[in-house]
Amino acid sequence: MTSPQKSPAAAPVAAAAAAAKPAVPALLVLLTLAIGFVMAMIDVTAVNTALSDISLDLAVPLTGLVWVVDGYTLTFAALLLAGGALADRYGPKTVYQGGLALFIGASVLCALAPSGNALIAARLLQGAGAALFMPSSLSLLSHAYDDDHTRARMLGTWSAIVGCASSAGPLVGGILVHSFGWRSVFWVNVPIGLLGIVLTQTLLPATPRHERALSLLSHALGVLALAALSFVLIEGPTLGWGSAPVLTAAVLTVLSAGALLRRERRGAHPLLPRALFASATFGAANGVGFLINFAVFGQLFLLSLFLQQSGGADALHTGLQLVPMMAAFAAGNLLSGRISARVGVRPPMLYGLSVGLAMAVALLAFLRPDTPYLLLVLGTMLMNVAIGIAIPGMTATVMQVAGRVHANSAAAALNANRQIGALVGVAMMGSVLHMALDWRWRLPLAFGLIALAYAGAWALVYRHVRLARPSAPLAALPEA
Repeated sequence: MTSPQKSPAAAPVAAAAAAAKPAVPALLVLLTLAIGFVMAMIDVTAVNTALSDISLDLAVPLTGLVWVVDGYTLTFAALLLAGGALADRYGPKTVYQGGLALFIGASVLCALAPSGNALIAARLLQGAGAALFMPSSLSLLSHAYDDDHTRARMLGTWSAIVGCASSAGPLVGGILVHSFGWRSVFWVNVPIGLLGIVLTQTLLPATPRHERALSLLSHALGVLALAALSFVLIEGPTLGWGSAPVLTAAVLTVLSAGALLRRERRGAHPLLPRALFASATFGAANGVGFLINFAVFGQLFLLSLFLQQSGGADALHTGLQLVPMMAAFAAGNLLSGRISARVGVRPPMLYGLSVGLAMAVALLAFLRPDTPYLLLVLGTMLMNVAIGIAIPGMTATVMQVAGRVHANSAAAALNANRQIGALVGVAMMGSVLHMALDWRWRLPLAFGLIALAYAGAWALVYRHVRLARPSAPLAALPEA
């Protein structure tokens, strides 16, 4: 329905009314939009501290625990691009609130789950909700501030909030599980998410919609390829790599991925602008994102179980022990901005990955089940600080290559690739835990995979990244 046109005399009245309306504080808008992101980030890391309790309460085997973690990541990674397209088509405010509502509902189902399979199904729904509200929140944040300086400052604050949420996740999860049981990790999302929906409705105006093709078949092929790959990696060690279900899933992975690539090359509405792939740097930086998340989230899954199963720590102490390891990433991020402002993005990426690789090799060689916690935390912190220095440069590289025209698509692609890396990393760590029943063998095998991932990322940067200093502050480049 078309709204009636306003008379010329009404324009000054409307302008005066708008001027008289009190402005919403910039920080309150930021906190409103950060609620969803923080809730999702804490949920990702907090669930790791609850794994042992979930296993005992619901009789979930190791394979099921991998699905509890990766089920969320699967739908999150597979639907991120769809979430961005839906935000363009129906408006980011509507999609943001819808994503929060889905996440809340899925959290209730997680908290009430009577079995491992029910919990995994609810985690899949949680990932879908996060895939809707995360791209929308960034779009709303960009539209909320007219002044470029304020926008850059708020984006920098946003990144700091996200970093703190990631670091605090294990501690928050440990406290909740220790005090109220593992189901509280999901119940806590309900009041937070409802607050986010109400504040969004009250404080944020609707933003313009943009007609955009959804490419439903392409999204479906992406989901199918990732789901089949997840089945192969997670169920392979249990069912057997040569079993009929695993081989069928492997064939389905290849066929669906091949069909998706063909559509992206020839289709009228590709998921990503083809211009992005004209640069080898764009592909290399996305490969770096995949490999870093492979190592980081694989490490988090591994160490969470190691501290509880081998070290005998409960959920609270596991969360406390993981905090300094996770906080090291945020420390590296802060250092990276200062370094890159002087020497550009390539050196901190190369040196950060070099140190990360060296520390992974050291942990591979010397870490054993009886290694004192102090040595474990020092080695892991050094590795994670170094990787934290490399991560912002990777993001800045993608954004530089994309430019303003393709910035949103490039950011969505990078975040999707990083989540896929996390999914594969956790699945591979699950395979290692299945193949090696003793932590004396599990630890070197796992850190060997981490070292290989960082070596591959270093090679991609060395070969393909040749960019100058970033044109925008690195802290102002948010990541999922």
